[in-house]
Amino acid sequence: MITFIGTGLLGSNFVKAMLKKGQEVHVWNRTIAKARELEPFGAKVFDAVSEAVKGAERIHLTLSDDHAVDEILDQARPGFVPGLIIIDHTTTSTQGAVKRTEHWKKLGYTYLHAPVFMGPQNALESTGYMLVSGDQDVIKRQEGVLSEMTGKLLNFGEETNRAAGIKLLGNSFLLFLTAGLSDTLALAQAMNIPTSDLVSLFGHWNPGALVPARLKRILEADFDNPSWELQMSRKDTRLMMEEAGAAKKHLAILPAIAAEMDKWIAKGYGHSDWTVIAKENL
Repeated sequence: MITFIGTGLLGSNFVKAMLKKGQEVHVWNRTIAKARELEPFGAKVFDAVSEAVKGAERIHLTLSDDHAVDEILDQARPGFVPGLIIIDHTTTSTQGAVKRTEHWKKLGYTYLHAPVFMGPQNALESTGYMLVSGDQDVIKRQEGVLSEMTGKLLNFGEETNRAAGIKLLGNSFLLFLTAGLSDTLALAQAMNIPTSDLVSLFGHWNPGALVPARLKRILEADFDNPSWELQMSRKDTRLMMEEAGAAKKHLAILPAIAAEMDKWIAKGYGHSDWTVIAKENL
C-alpha cells in the first residue's frame, strides 16, 4: 500500500496514475476537500495524516516547501512502520534535503528527495523528468518505482542535495524564459507587431534549441573570437529599449541586461563576444 501526501494539481494526478496501475493508494491533504476529489478514482482518504500512513510501505509527498515537509512528516511519524521509504517530490532547499535525509536515517527510515520537471498532465501520463541523487543503493532499490512515475529518471550521483540544486537551476531558467517572453511581448506591442507574428517566428526558429551550444560557448570562454560583438549587441539592446520607451511599455529584463553589458564595455570588452557578460560566473 502507498500513501500520497499533498494532492494539489501534481499530486492528484500522480495518485490517479497510480490507481490506474492497480495500486492501493491512501491520500491526505491539508485541505481535505482536495483529497476527497480522488475518492471516485479509488483513493482512500483520511482526515489525519498519521492514519493515512499506517501500514504504508512507501509514502510520497508533493508539498509547498521545506517547512511544510518537516511539519507534515512530524505529524505523520506516529503511523510510520519500520523501514518506511519516504520519497519527497517537493521543490526544497538543498540544505533541507540533506538535513531530512540524515534526520530520518537516524530514526530508522529512508528519505529520498526526488524533485520533478513535470506538469500535471505529465504526472497523469507518467512522462517528464524526475531527478534523484544521494545513496546509490537506495536509488537502485527505488529505481523501478520512480521510473514508472515519469518518462525519464535522471540520477545526479552521490551528493545528497545535488537533485535539489538541479531542480532550482531548472526553475530559474523557466523564470528567466517567462520574464524574457514578457519583455518580448511588450516590445512587440510597442512596435505594433501582432502576437501571431511572434508565434510564427518561434514556430520556425526555436531559440531553445540554441541553449546547449550557447552554454558550451560560454564555458569555453573563447570571448576573443566573437560571433556577435558585445558593443553591437548593446546597440541592439538600446534600440529595443528606445522602442519600448517611446510606447511607454515596461521592460523587466532588458534594462538589467543593458546595465551588465555597460559594465563589461567599461572594462574594455566591447569587441569581445557578448557572452563575456557571463565571465564572472565561470
